[in-house]
Amino acid sequence: MAPQAVYIHVPFCTHKCHYCDFTAYAVGGQPVDDYVSALDKEMALTVANTPPGIIRSIFIGGGTPTVLTPKQMERLLASVRRHFPNWDENIEFTIEANPGTTSPELLRVMREGGINRISFGAQTFRPDLLERIGRVHGVEEIKRGVELARQAGYNNLSLDLMFGLPTQTVDDMETTLKEAVALAPEHFSCYSLKVEEGTLFHHLQERKELPLPSEDAELAMYQLTRSYLAEQGYAQYEVSNFAKPGYESRHNRTYWLNEEYYGLGTGAHGYVLKRRHANIKGVKEYIQRLQDNQLPIQESYQVTREEEMENFMILGLRLMEGVSREKFARLYGMELERAFGQVLTPLMNKGLLERSGDRYRLTEKGLIFGNEVFVDFIGGIEL
Repeated sequence: MAPQAVYIHVPFCTHKCHYCDFTAYAVGGQPVDDYVSALDKEMALTVANTPPGIIRSIFIGGGTPTVLTPKQMERLLASVRRHFPNWDENIEFTIEANPGTTSPELLRVMREGGINRISFGAQTFRPDLLERIGRVHGVEEIKRGVELARQAGYNNLSLDLMFGLPTQTVDDMETTLKEAVALAPEHFSCYSLKVEEGTLFHHLQERKELPLPSEDAELAMYQLTRSYLAEQGYAQYEVSNFAKPGYESRHNRTYWLNEEYYGLGTGAHGYVLKRRHANIKGVKEYIQRLQDNQLPIQESYQVTREEEMENFMILGLRLMEGVSREKFARLYGMELERAFGQVLTPLMNKGLLERSGDRYRLTEKGLIFGNEVFVDFIGGIEL
């Protein structure tokens, strides 16, 4: 069965943030028009190999896809519709945006092209902290971006927030949450800062010039986020994600349920017909490969049954609903306990996992120490 989800990567942004290790490049001087043409070619070659069926979700990420001009955006969205023509009547079509990059004209083009959900990278509502982490927008631009999106008819908006940032305090996080909730988005994604190699923050950390909050303070920010958003009617449905009823991200559930998806664009990852692949990262190399009528795949491998079972657990346990024993047995022809009994029992004894009826899920303690839970499933199968 063909994937029902599509991820498209637009690697350009106005300025690369100090914590970002994604495949992203400042847009100035980049061959953006050629890149949009190359994406169209990659879509054509991809669907020739694996024709699509009904598409339930599309996600355009980056970078900052909304740095495209209205004309470039119109071309991109026309390509999507041409190569993936059969959309579910309730399709979720998301684009990532940075505040300050969504003009009324661009918003109109996006709406006409089928986009019905915008994920704004707000990160924090503390002005000096926005500057410190390398964001090029201010607090007022966050508010204006949401206002313009509402005026353009968008009724499904998400805000990204971060905690554990340099010099950030629990009080800062509380202020950010209050200001963010006042904008009444339908969804929040709230992530802790991870200092990744190759970023400016990693360089500063190596020089001991990155004043990060303590682990206790970071944990307090996470717990505050969970409790405050719950009070405001946002249900936590995944480790880092919160939504009003009915507004959970369908596309991201594709990843957490270990379902297949097309991955298009430089640096993009895909999972199609039990094969995972990663595309080359360089923009010029990506364009050249497609001008030569070749798929831009850097590496590709067949997913083994054991790895698929591990991913079922590692990704599925991120969801508050946990993983289903019945679904595991149906997919893999064996009881979950037979495959992972030697992992499940110790985790339950430590109070990190619990079983309720058909499902295993993280406990409150397990939510905090989730990475310790997930790593135990790697190589943990006993067949």
